[in-house]
Amino acid sequence: MDVAQSGSSSQLRIAGDRWGWQESLERYLSGVLPEGDVLITNMELLSGGAIQENWLLDVHVSGGSKAGKHRWVLRTDALSAVDVSMSRANEYAVLKTVHEAGVDVPTPFWLCTDPGVIGREFFVMQAVGGTAAGHRLVKDDSLVPDRAALCRELGRNLAKLHSIKPPQQTLGFLPAPVADPAQATIEQYLGFLDELPWAFPVIEWGLRWLHLNKPEPVESCLIHRDFRTGNFMVDQGAVSGILDWEFTAWGDWREDMGWLTAKCWRFGKNENVAGGVGALSDVMAGYSEVCPREISPEELRYWQVMAHVRWAIVAVQQAERHLSGKQHSLELALTGRLVPEVEYNILTLTGGHP
Repeated sequence: MDVAQSGSSSQLRIAGDRWGWQESLERYLSGVLPEGDVLITNMELLSGGAIQENWLLDVHVSGGSKAGKHRWVLRTDALSAVDVSMSRANEYAVLKTVHEAGVDVPTPFWLCTDPGVIGREFFVMQAVGGTAAGHRLVKDDSLVPDRAALCRELGRNLAKLHSIKPPQQTLGFLPAPVADPAQATIEQYLGFLDELPWAFPVIEWGLRWLHLNKPEPVESCLIHRDFRTGNFMVDQGAVSGILDWEFTAWGDWREDMGWLTAKCWRFGKNENVAGGVGALSDVMAGYSEVCPREISPEELRYWQVMAHVRWAIVAVQQAERHLSGKQHSLELALTGRLVPEVEYNILTLTGGHP
């Protein structure tokens, strides 16, 4: 069935439809819901997303199993991207896999790879309530009345994610796991730096420190690679959905711990090591309910250095997109302004010596 051509469409253009997607989306959604007639009553581009766009859709379905009012999210590519961001089709496959493993994610519904619908690949998932705003979650106790409970919940979700081991037929598009993820990452980041038109000696220092202090590898598992405050929704103090899976890969579970606890993702609440929202001990307590595990202070420090090096490189790459003229964007330019602070964190964590 050509779902882009089936079903009916709205006669009323909604204000939020800046790209003229409404009618095409209504035809598509009516096609994947053969017993339903879909009307989009509102479209809203959600905040954030230099790499991806998330559109909140208010939908009314007439007939069929999904009859009634719904709030769905359409996720598609933004005009900017970074080299390591996966396609929407692959991200959809990841979302389905982790959903089946019991991770708290928005329920994935449909994937569309037909460029004739909106001109880009996209998928549709359930909208979840709450907020992901890091600057609010770390400071507003009315949003997180029990920080220990929230951290334990984050830990349980990480453990369920890390329980997924290779190989997985649904994730065959992921690069095969490597014997030493830390070394492979170091080499990848050196390659990124070599492609940039400027030198970054502090980032190179951090990579040298990572090479000299590399821990013994552990068994590979599925890791999020962007599990941090700002990428999980919190509703009434509990996790309502973990977001942004486009960097998922096979790797070292400790990498997710380093990223979650990196100072650059604490939103100024540095005393709360776990993303500014609470204590790492509570995260690990929840984790151990699913999979008994520990991370040593030395291991945590190593992966926090790795996190800051990675964030510095991403910030430089995004700034270069703006400065090179590939995409003029205030958001990309401002991201580049973060580099000195992240470099300072690298020097502080490494102690100024290898």
